[in-house]
Amino acid sequence: LEISNLSDEDILVLRLDLTDRSSHEAATNSVLKHFGKIDVLVNNGGRSQRSLFVDTNLDVFSAIMELNYLGTISLTKHVLNHMIQRKKGKIVTVSSVMGIMGAPLASGYCASKHALQGFFNSLRTELTDYPEISIINICPGPVQSQIIQNVFTENLGKSLENSGDQSHKMPTDRCVRLTLVSTANDLKEAWISDQPYLAVCYLWQYAPTWAWWLMNRMGKRRIQNFKSGM
Repeated sequence: LEISNLSDEDILVLRLDLTDRSSHEAATNSVLKHFGKIDVLVNNGGRSQRSLFVDTNLDVFSAIMELNYLGTISLTKHVLNHMIQRKKGKIVTVSSVMGIMGAPLASGYCASKHALQGFFNSLRTELTDYPEISIINICPGPVQSQIIQNVFTENLGKSLENSGDQSHKMPTDRCVRLTLVSTANDLKEAWISDQPYLAVCYLWQYAPTWAWWLMNRMGKRRIQNFKSGM
């Protein structure tokens, strides 16, 4: 409000729990009642993971899918109904480069992001009669945020002891700017990452055998660092 021409009526903040799917319709209706329309939905809720599959309780995988995948498509369903009525809108989903590749210590997280990629790529094909409804997948690489401090571990009640250094990651404002550029230009998919992570994305896309070789070498060191507490 201090740096713009907006008024109090131009902003509405609602508490939302993605895992409480029964509340999503009411939340959508509250936004529509206040603004009269929804132009853009940005799906940006989720948690990552740092644990080996063999050590991880299955309840963790269930919780990851409930939050990252089912919660996202539940909210999308209610907002999309409104956009179909208007025949216009943008649905932007923050996936991850982990949605197009695999990585050790994040098998459940990767699975949830692969699920989002598959879902929204399929949904896009169901909306060909609505050319002004855009489905946009954003795939960031490592970005400075608090996602590491809030990751799932091998047990639901356990937090990560060491979140590590984040100085090598892309600044948050840079990722946001590129996300907005992608949204404004209706890109179907955008990989937003610094090097060398972006190069690895291209390897997974165009030279998967080399990508598997590289990830096995990198993954072995990553697992060793994880086990040693780094």
